[in-house]
Amino acid sequence: MNNISILDESQTVLVTGGCGFIGHHFVEHVIKNTKWKIVIIDKLSYASMGFKRINEKLFEDAITEKRLKIYTWDLSEKLSVGMIKELNNVNIIVHMAAETHVDNSITDPELFVKNNVLSTLYILEYARTLQELNCFFYFSTDEVYGPALGNKLFKEDERHNPTNPYSASKSGAEQLCIAYYNTYKIPIIRINVMNAFGEKQHVEKFIPSTIKKILNNEKVIIHSYPDKLKSGTRFYIHARNIAAAVIFILENGKMGDSYNLTGEKEISNLELAQYIADVMNKELIYEMVDFHSSRPGHDLRYGLDGSKMTEIGWKMPVNFEDSMKKTITWTLENIEWLKSI
Repeated sequence: MNNISILDESQTVLVTGGCGFIGHHFVEHVIKNTKWKIVIIDKLSYASMGFKRINEKLFEDAITEKRLKIYTWDLSEKLSVGMIKELNNVNIIVHMAAETHVDNSITDPELFVKNNVLSTLYILEYARTLQELNCFFYFSTDEVYGPALGNKLFKEDERHNPTNPYSASKSGAEQLCIAYYNTYKIPIIRINVMNAFGEKQHVEKFIPSTIKKILNNEKVIIHSYPDKLKSGTRFYIHARNIAAAVIFILENGKMGDSYNLTGEKEISNLELAQYIADVMNKELIYEMVDFHSSRPGHDLRYGLDGSKMTEIGWKMPVNFEDSMKKTITWTLENIEWLKSI
């Protein structure tokens, strides 16, 4: 047990990337479900969309109550001396900030190393200055383990086998966390998460992109195996379930450990696209494309073993179908989120 309580008003949590997709869901969850003070550091890039995602009333009320502060900073640069002095009372760091789009990492790997590896180094160095740090929570991905062939489900701390610059950068940052736990005794917990979805996700991601293409009667490209008969698969998990899991681990996890957060069930890309079309009451126009063979780096299946989380009492708050249906409905009611921003 970490002696971290959601009811402890003395706790201050720093969330990097708190205006991003998963980050903003997590910050809203913290505001609604804890007594903590919150600090956000975000560079407000294209992925963050500036402050577009934030719930204005919720955030403004939290700022007025002096529970929330927001700093604009690119964490691929060292924190300034002034920021380190200003943020000297942080008790929990949740490091979510990262570049995440695999295609972009293949096009510009240097950007991903700077943003994902260097940012982690600099935030770890900042953590070393904190006198009352209770936990450094590192947010990683299932992709560090590489493709999960057949029915493979990776357990925590199995050997990493990243296959693209994005997953390699996350793996490298995760190894830095392990090193800082061992060398400097930083109280670190790591989580590896499967594919996130939910409201306000960037249109470059598969689910909002598919909604947009179906809405416009466009062809949906389905990544497939070389035979073009079987599509790739994913385990999806809603961002609010992820937010709840982070709080759960902070309260119930063990320092130095890593935890796999898996989706409720496996679904193929084609099945998911058809499900979205059915909810929208539209025809699915699609093409199976063996994108992986022509452009290596896109894994067709990931798999994590979530039994460790189950053993410490974790239960998914909302199931997959309800979460997905709500996300599709919300997106159709807020069509501006399907525009390229």
